[in-house]
Amino acid sequence: MTADAKNKAQYKAQAKVLKALAHPSRLLIVNELSKRERCVCELAEMVGSEMPTVSRHLALLREAGIVADDKRGAQVFYRLKVPCVMNFFQCIAAVHKKNAQEATLIMG
Repeated sequence: MTADAKNKAQYKAQAKVLKALAHPSRLLIVNELSKRERCVCELAEMVGSEMPTVSRHLALLREAGIVADDKRGAQVFYRLKVPCVMNFFQCIAAVHKKNAQEATLIMG
């Protein structure tokens, strides 16, 4: 595999993770899982969506390698597989803050 092909494959894999995070409900789920593991029923209540919808969100996050699941009896519990994803949240917050500051300067 050439270096260019390797880079493209890496960018494609990174895009998959970003796409998995690119939904407000999934961001909320990841944030809640950063605090502790949760069952689907808890997450559905927090998100304010039906369990099948939340399960689809969780499936996307699991396929992207962000969360892991553990079936216990009739319930499935989820946890963050890679807690460092929260560093990305801090970066997003910094971008948002900077944009707000610049908008204030332009309007002010």
